[in-house]
Amino acid sequence: MKRAGLIAGLTSGAAVISLAVAGGVLGVFSIGAAAQDAPESLLPPGFDDPAPAPTPAPQPTAAPVTAPTAAPVRPATPGGAPASVPLPGAAAAPGNVPPVPQADLSGLPSLEELEDLSTDQLDDLLGLKPQYDIPPAARRSLSQVGVLSPEEGGFPTKALVKQPQNLVRAILAGTKGPFVSRWGHIMMRRALASRLTAPEGMNPVEFAALRAGVLNSMGEYSATRALVQDVDTGNWSTAMTSQALTAYIASADLVGACPAVRLQGGARDNPQWVMMQAICNAYAGEGALAGSQLNGAQNDEIAPEIDILLAQRYAGAAGRGRGGTTVSWEGVEELTPWRFAIANAVGDDIPEGLVTAALEGQSGDYYPLAAASAPMLPLAARARYAEFAASRGVLSAAAMVDIYSQVYSDNAIGGEASDRAARLREAFVGGDDAIRLTAMRGLWGEGDPGFAGQILTAYAAARIEPSDDTADAAGALIASMLTAGLDRDAASWSSVVQPGSMGWALVALSDPNAGNADIDGVDSFYSDDVSEEARKSAFLAAGLAGLGRMAAGDAGDYGADLSRQTRWTRMIDRAAEVENPAMVALFAGLGMQGREWSQMTPLHLYHIVSALRRVGMEAEARMIAAEAVARG
Repeated sequence: MKRAGLIAGLTSGAAVISLAVAGGVLGVFSIGAAAQDAPESLLPPGFDDPAPAPTPAPQPTAAPVTAPTAAPVRPATPGGAPASVPLPGAAAAPGNVPPVPQADLSGLPSLEELEDLSTDQLDDLLGLKPQYDIPPAARRSLSQVGVLSPEEGGFPTKALVKQPQNLVRAILAGTKGPFVSRWGHIMMRRALASRLTAPEGMNPVEFAALRAGVLNSMGEYSATRALVQDVDTGNWSTAMTSQALTAYIASADLVGACPAVRLQGGARDNPQWVMMQAICNAYAGEGALAGSQLNGAQNDEIAPEIDILLAQRYAGAAGRGRGGTTVSWEGVEELTPWRFAIANAVGDDIPEGLVTAALEGQSGDYYPLAAASAPMLPLAARARYAEFAASRGVLSAAAMVDIYSQVYSDNAIGGEASDRAARLREAFVGGDDAIRLTAMRGLWGEGDPGFAGQILTAYAAARIEPSDDTADAAGALIASMLTAGLDRDAASWSSVVQPGSMGWALVALSDPNAGNADIDGVDSFYSDDVSEEARKSAFLAAGLAGLGRMAAGDAGDYGADLSRQTRWTRMIDRAAEVENPAMVALFAGLGMQGREWSQMTPLHLYHIVSALRRVGMEAEARMIAAEAVARG
């Protein structure tokens, strides 16, 4: 069985470091000693022969008398005469006593209120709360922020240092996701999670917060959480805290946000922050205080009843408090990220109607992406969400196989998840290629193959030997292999696929060793294209031109006008010209925003593929071009 994987090319950024060496002058002094007739003491006069100690006075037999308090010194008289000093014990004149300032004690809490304050609240009250919660020796530098080094597949660390900060800020602020291309999503995740130095003039925390915002918009909550954790909580800005809370709530890891919540204290007063403070107090061992805070929130009605009840359940799981709180969903008409996260974390069943309505709503993408990697959910539910997450690029083909393998091994799971797990097993270990192919078609669905099913069967498809008996399924099999980047396995079908077929087109784009495209094959593909406005043919021509396998001028014959220029095309071409892979990736992400491939133009695809190839990222360029044709 062949296991050829996708190897993404990375370019190493060259960093030039100037060192300034400062020189110091060391002065040497010599001391001369004059000859003396006799030794002379170096002590001041009076130290050679100390005076004898005074004879101690007899101790009084009466009770000791408390020393009187010194009276205030009178100021000098206007004429310059020295001020008189009252004798000890003498009463001072009332007019000479300076007024004692009266402190305003009206704002101090009562004893009962002090007893209810947490340690953090007392620190805030007394001004003892540290501005930084990590010892100096353990603090992390902000010179590089990210989780992927270049040696681990990340982009060059200093790739953005010399780029205009306003341009980088505009790109990140304008990238909201999702992306039409799954491979584009994977590339963007790698760029945003890379260990990068901020552009000159940009605050590193702002740079990290902008990247975290894009990752959150992509549904990459685990990557966001890892990124923000690379910045000490004492350095978090308001924007960074907001993005971090979004990621922690989406991953149902509310306790993970507690270091920032407890450090910032009363910096915020919105209901969610107040409930988070109570939860963090509970997990810090202050269960009674947490219960009091949540009871107060309930009495004050700062949030809907369901939100506070869920917070009480979560806080009670810390070991004290109301862990047995009964949560009633009656009257709840909307599912929110807060409710979804805590209900999943505490194992409370969400009414199916709320889940269905949420999935069909405007923010419906949030819930499957947040739940796909939630380990506390039942496997059957995770499998339901995981296929959507995989189609976006959040989960890999290997992760999908792992989930369904666990479903198959659990005899208690039935229904559709169990059926798909059984088919996947047959797709891998069926008696012959025909049986395996039949199982894969069942996962793809009838008619147009389901993209999530193709991701699920990527490695199973690579086990099918190229032959004339399976040539009719070559297009779907190759498309399935390419979802996992198995480009060399796909290239082994080059002798089987018919010129002009879908399988031929995918191999022509994805084969790392392919030469110039066969124009007759492109003509044949174009004549048989039944996609809307022959979009697949236009994408094929644009992809081949971007890879340098067809002249850009010839692409116009297939509906791909590549001569038009826009500000975006000029800037991504300029980034490629200076060989900056990180900037090319960011511009590519900016140009791939959308939900459907109908929102992508051949012009954008051409410049994305061309720029990626020119900066050494040909593997990504080939996968994006092939995906465009397969799904266009």
